[in-house]
Amino acid sequence: MTNIKKMSRGVRESISKHSFSSRMITIGIFLVLFSAHDLFNFSEAQQLQFGFYSETCPSAESIVGDVVKQAVSKDPGNAAVLLRLHFHDCFVEGCDGSILIKHEVNDDERFAPGNAGVGGFDVIDNAKSELERLCPGVVSCADIVALAARDAVIAAKGPFYEVPTGRRDGLTSDKSNAANLPDVEDSINILKSKFKEKGLSDKDLVLLSAGAHTIGTTACFFIMSRLDAQDSTISPEFFQVLRSKCPKGGDVNIRIPLDWESQFVFDEQIFRNIRDGKGVIKSDSVLYQDNDMKNIIESYLASNESSEANFAADFAEAMVKMGVIGVKTGVQGEVRRICNATN
Repeated sequence: MTNIKKMSRGVRESISKHSFSSRMITIGIFLVLFSAHDLFNFSEAQQLQFGFYSETCPSAESIVGDVVKQAVSKDPGNAAVLLRLHFHDCFVEGCDGSILIKHEVNDDERFAPGNAGVGGFDVIDNAKSELERLCPGVVSCADIVALAARDAVIAAKGPFYEVPTGRRDGLTSDKSNAANLPDVEDSINILKSKFKEKGLSDKDLVLLSAGAHTIGTTACFFIMSRLDAQDSTISPEFFQVLRSKCPKGGDVNIRIPLDWESQFVFDEQIFRNIRDGKGVIKSDSVLYQDNDMKNIIESYLASNESSEANFAADFAEAMVKMGVIGVKTGVQGEVRRICNATN
């Protein structure tokens, strides 16, 4: 365990110096995860590998990366969309691409209320089409989602981290299974409970929330209730800004940045926003109302050179950890030919 802790510390030091071996960093992260294997289904997760497609489809990761790069170049908002897609996939039935399945009747996961606004399906389909042309029946849609999330973070100037692959695609998608997704209106205790159910810690909750919300936008629909209630966790000045963008009785579909200062750049500004009463959605603001969460947030705002690097390394670790929730491997599931339908 001592060696694992040293490796984890080495991850942070390497990123802060901006000169590191990506494989060494990710192996360090993976060892840390497997040292606490009771947090997820270890037998399946351990079958994931770095470079799983190195022999069967050597260009798999670069193909996904190119497709994501093009998508984000056309619309910088796609980075946040793809990151969110991975989160919503993993929190229902595990990271198995079940959110991609589309039925003729609207009873699949993507139509669950908690998945309102989730997108990026076209980007995943584009990557899958290219992969099927070069390596038919090899690369799973679940892996494409996980890789696309990583590449989206990179496109937003966030950290590179290697993604263990070898996931298989799930066979079912039912919106009733997505009834307990984390919600913007959840209290801090409910959020903690929902993350704990997935084997994720309080620190993971802070990291994954901040990482997802340091880029992208949300709709006025998701903040109207807290504005109408004049939520006291919003600073008076920022309340006026939000109210001007989302007036009472106004268009609830108007999009506003989640990170007002740098909506397309992965950075620690989101923590300053939360601390200063400028959290846009309630589930971000409540993080600072919990003492343990507050201490975690403050640790990333410490005025030292390594604070930003620590956030990057810790976020990468949390993403890899989330990415092995409920994975299907071996003979479980299948490798879909198209991502929106089972074989």
